[in-house]
Amino acid sequence: MSSKLTNAAVVIGLIDPKSPTNVGAVMRAAGCYRADAVVYTGKRYDSAARFHTDTKNAVNNIPLERIEDLISLKNDQRKLICVDLVEGAVALPNFSHPHSAVYVFGSEDGSVSQALVDAADAVVYVPTVGCMNLAASVNVVLYDRLAKAQETVYGDEVIILNRDTNNNLKVKDC
Repeated sequence: MSSKLTNAAVVIGLIDPKSPTNVGAVMRAAGCYRADAVVYTGKRYDSAARFHTDTKNAVNNIPLERIEDLISLKNDQRKLICVDLVEGAVALPNFSHPHSAVYVFGSEDGSVSQALVDAADAVVYVPTVGCMNLAASVNVVLYDRLAKAQETVYGDEVIILNRDTNNNLKVKDC
């Protein structure tokens, strides 16, 4: 395990992702929502084209690393959180995010394993009608984490810092 993973507080774990488009979108979400690293298992992604939708080049700042075992990222400080449609899971709106976590997501055409569920500190699901794709799920969970964090800053300074350079819109009477 790299030193960047050892010290990472928020890690996204992907199980054998097949779509470079989804992995690129996960990388962009990691950059937008302050994840420290993205890891993946399996070999399908390695043989696919890279970073199709990582338009912010998050891979330059956030490690993307292949690992063999997602459970190995769990330790006393960093909790293992599985995110999937699993019976008995906690609904995301009712979930309190730990300070340090590995969020594990199943592949686009599969689920997390029973071994991961059994090793998890928590299992969470996003209450939807139907299921979301991998990148959408990561975006929703990371947004929920950021929205619930006490240190999250809101206001015009956030908008000005993060909006596109072509956007100078203002609400009337501001």
